[in-house]
Amino acid sequence: MAMASTLLASRPFSARPSAPPPHSRRLALALPPRPATLSAPAATHHPRKCGRLQPLHAASCCGNPAAAAGAAAGAGANGWPLLAWYLMALDKNPVVTKAITSAVLTLAGDIICQLVIDKAPELDLKRTFVFTFLGLVLVGPTLHVWYLYLSKLVTISGASGAIAHLVLDQFIFSPIFIGVFMSLLVTLEGRPSLVVPKLKQEWLSSVSANWQLWIPFQFLNFYFVPQKLQVLAANFVALAWNVILSFKAHKEIVTK
Repeated sequence: MAMASTLLASRPFSARPSAPPPHSRRLALALPPRPATLSAPAATHHPRKCGRLQPLHAASCCGNPAAAAGAAAGAGANGWPLLAWYLMALDKNPVVTKAITSAVLTLAGDIICQLVIDKAPELDLKRTFVFTFLGLVLVGPTLHVWYLYLSKLVTISGASGAIAHLVLDQFIFSPIFIGVFMSLLVTLEGRPSLVVPKLKQEWLSSVSANWQLWIPFQFLNFYFVPQKLQVLAANFVALAWNVILSFKAHKEIVTK
């Protein structure tokens, strides 16, 4: 302790810092200035900002299925405003949208049938109204509920799932639905007594025509198209089917 005190006491203490040597000053002047570095607050600001933005972005898109579907629809329908509007309507009001779509297609199908196949001199407006009305209140809503139930009933994917969908749709649902549609159509047209003769004459041939048209398409529809868009995809083929169905439903009954 005494030796340490002696050494400290032997060194004079000066509060003024010693000046650097002359050659050190010349070297400092010759060197280029260092680039300014980020301050500590700025360096720590960006990681906090990035870490905060990423979770918010994920929550806004993936945490809300409707927002995700809307974003996907907008991206998929880029440059197609009518399709984007239709997909948005499907998200907001699926039953109403599909019902109106089916009504438009049944209307077009019956008009084409009358003018092109039947070659009628003028439209039978009552026939067209009843056919369109059934498309609105029966076809669209029923297909919406059926496809939704079918997607929950068949949970397997791939070709096996598409075949299972197809078998249930074409060999169980379609024969029943065609019979119900024809019966209601004839009844609403004021001919309830002709329901049974109409079914005896046209039901089996209508089911056969349905299989020929729908089985190839529905396999592709169930295999490739998302459940939400299956009715939309089916409606494109439904225009041709509505022409056939209108012809079959309004064909004169041959009495034996």
